[in-house]
Amino acid sequence: MLNKLLKTHILFAIVSLSISCSNKSSKNEEAFSKVNENGLPILHPLNEEFPKLSKKYLDDKKYGVSMFFEKTWSEQNDNVSFLVAKNGQIIYENYLGYANKRTGEKITKDTPLHIASVSKVITATAILMLIDQKKIELEQKVNTIIPDFPYENVTIQTLLNHRSGMKNYAYFTYENNNWDRKKTLTNDDIITVLKEKNIPLETKTDTHFSYCNTNYAVLALIIEKITGLKYPEAMKEMIFSPLGMTNTYVCNFENDRTKIVPSYKGSMEIGTDYLDGVYGDKNIFSTPRDLLKFDQARYAKDFLNPELLKKVYQGYSYESKGIRNYGLGIRMLEWENGDRFYYHNGWWHGNTSSYINMKKENVTIITLSNKYTKKTYTSKKLACLFGNYPFQLNDGGEE
Repeated sequence: MLNKLLKTHILFAIVSLSISCSNKSSKNEEAFSKVNENGLPILHPLNEEFPKLSKKYLDDKKYGVSMFFEKTWSEQNDNVSFLVAKNGQIIYENYLGYANKRTGEKITKDTPLHIASVSKVITATAILMLIDQKKIELEQKVNTIIPDFPYENVTIQTLLNHRSGMKNYAYFTYENNNWDRKKTLTNDDIITVLKEKNIPLETKTDTHFSYCNTNYAVLALIIEKITGLKYPEAMKEMIFSPLGMTNTYVCNFENDRTKIVPSYKGSMEIGTDYLDGVYGDKNIFSTPRDLLKFDQARYAKDFLNPELLKKVYQGYSYESKGIRNYGLGIRMLEWENGDRFYYHNGWWHGNTSSYINMKKENVTIITLSNKYTKKTYTSKKLACLFGNYPFQLNDGGEE
């Protein structure tokens, strides 16, 4: 009788533990499952409070950052939006130059500038959210989502980390009259050209890193297929509106081409061309303050499940020696001591951009310019004010 009673207690304990673990697992999945009324994953603002910065710390860092800014940027010669923050608190920001020289409109904290390839970080975030929701899989083949996609072995992951082996659409649409350059190219058109013109891969899939805008143009199409929304609407619903990014939008080229902030090279305004209708790799307009909201939201504990988040910030390309690498929608420098520096730069026409995400220190550095200059990329030197990074004052930067 005693043995029978003991067995009953043990069985009850096992069942209870099983139910408890099941509930815990369910709660964990729910924690990473923020969706709106339409079932779309949405990016929530950071709920946790980071420690408030002391006045002494703020004053000290503000002095160092302002000295760098004043030495680098000129009110007479440059157009720039610039912000440095730690723990989500703005340490220093400055806005110089013209949003539009013809009208005399100046750049302010509310002026959306073209963020060029920094758009890739935001596109990748939307894709990662869809993966986290199990609407798609990281290793899923693209041709299971886009039936006309011509490359069998290309996966979502190889798009995100630039290992697909595809050619850049800016080149293959220009070559051999593959596209009528009097017509604005769209994301859908890219797939049509790839298929109808039998554009070969540049390298075998997942054998080499090759930074390629085509990857992110295709990712934008995947977002459209899965959400049932056009990319501009999907980004607004999933990211911009939930975060209060009120000065951020995806340019609808046909509707917005006369409204967008122009870009410049020297005193010359740069016009648009047939490539300006493609989005996902570029074509997001934003401000440093809005990008700070975006950056902080990616620190939230319920942003992505931990295993997926870990994959975002690891390197995937080690065929060549060096410290440069690429994660899932983020560039990085990796040193032998294990330290990493995360960032993404951008360049399109006269627009240059730099987004620096110092995860260990929770420092955000954002620089945008609509007047072509490589000075935008020197912002990484400011990392030395917040951590131990081997950058020198004469370090430059490249897109």
